[in-house]
Amino acid sequence: MIPIENLVSFAVASIVIIVIPGPSVLFVIGRSIALGRRAGVLSVVGNALGTVPAVVAVAFGVGAIVASSIVAFTVIKIVGALYLVYLGIQAIRHRHAHATGADPVPTSSWRLLGQGFIVGLTNPKTIAFFVAVLPQFVAPSAGMVWAQLLLLGIVFQVLALICDSVWALAAGTARLWFARSPRRTSTLAGAGGVMMIGLGGTLALTGSKS
Repeated sequence: MIPIENLVSFAVASIVIIVIPGPSVLFVIGRSIALGRRAGVLSVVGNALGTVPAVVAVAFGVGAIVASSIVAFTVIKIVGALYLVYLGIQAIRHRHAHATGADPVPTSSWRLLGQGFIVGLTNPKTIAFFVAVLPQFVAPSAGMVWAQLLLLGIVFQVLALICDSVWALAAGTARLWFARSPRRTSTLAGAGGVMMIGLGGTLALTGSKS
């Protein structure tokens, strides 16, 4: 069992890291602005589920291999970036429909969860982060290292789920004010799409393991 002091220290460090806006937060805000609070929260849940394979990979040593492979790292990064750009383009294309209440693109809960899952799954920075941070809080003398890594990963995901949901609700609430005017809603939805496209471009152009 991981020592309680290690667990508390990790939780504190995780909160500090999570509250600083990063790619996941910007993705969630973009989705909430473009599609509303429901889409934002479901995107948070999907994104968290998408990082589960990364936690498992790190716990069993596969994550270190992926993080050290420039080819694998770059391929995953480009796929994730392109998918973000695709979601952004879709948000811009249908911004007028969302403003008038129409829904030309299926936005079922499963679809929104799936989109968030893909974004989380194709974010190589998640693997790199877990590889670099989780082992620092493991106590080899406390028992199974893989189990400690899994526990730390779950703790991080739960904290991220809570904090990112706050961002999603805040952005979605702001969108409700804009919803009083179809024109403002259309503009806001387009802005959310631009944010996702910009995020995808930024991730694609950053260093291979930055």
